[in-house]
Amino acid sequence: MQVKTLHLEAEEAKIIYQETAGLAIITISRPQAKNALTANMWAQLRTIALQVLDNPKNKVLLIRGKGENFTAGSDIKEFNAISLDKAEEAFVHMERTISTIERLPIPTIGVINGPAMGAGLELALACDIRIGSEKAKMGIPVGKLGITLNNKFAQRLVQLIGPSATKDFVFTGRMYKAEEAFRAGMLNYVVAEKDLQKYMIRMGKLVAGMSPDSLLAVKQSVQECVDSVPKLWEGSTPFVGNDFTEGCAAFVEKRQPNFTRNN
Repeated sequence: MQVKTLHLEAEEAKIIYQETAGLAIITISRPQAKNALTANMWAQLRTIALQVLDNPKNKVLLIRGKGENFTAGSDIKEFNAISLDKAEEAFVHMERTISTIERLPIPTIGVINGPAMGAGLELALACDIRIGSEKAKMGIPVGKLGITLNNKFAQRLVQLIGPSATKDFVFTGRMYKAEEAFRAGMLNYVVAEKDLQKYMIRMGKLVAGMSPDSLLAVKQSVQECVDSVPKLWEGSTPFVGNDFTEGCAAFVEKRQPNFTRNN
């Protein structure tokens, strides 16, 4: 197995990239922060995702988090230190990374152990297939942070779980455990935690053994169906509004946010 590790702003914040037997494996590794991704990590993740295509032997991309978390999403503490304009810019770059992975011409498999939260959930939903351990949890608590859920974010949820379930999921901010996420359509498979990595490799090799032409054709056909929907949603809302400043501050200070509406 060839291993390439990118060290980012700290030794324990890194994206690990491996290649083995036709499989490209990306591991998000920032265990001290539940694998939350900084702006720099999002950028590096996009760079690596594009580099996967440099090796024609790579047939499938697997994305996982280190340890007992997939990823908590974007680093809220980092957002708390910047302006709303900079935060919006960071969300745009994050969406660019997620869309890049979503549109790769090879199959992508998200491997979910523990929580996949916020932008981490979006990253998981951008994968073609999602395998979860019995400890997988999926949530998008944007209402607690004042994130306004850009249309592209909402689209991924609506396509998988439907409009009403999407509203319930976001309105309540609750977390789906593995079996509920499976029933809702956010997970394709649920396996025992001890079997997750073995199942990941087995599924990856199974998909890698299929015709690349067939797999690409179905990805393109499905994407064309998906792309026909956003034409109805032009004029996309921003990712953040005025509540975002209070939401981030409350998160960092570990208190309930005090949202007020200006009429």
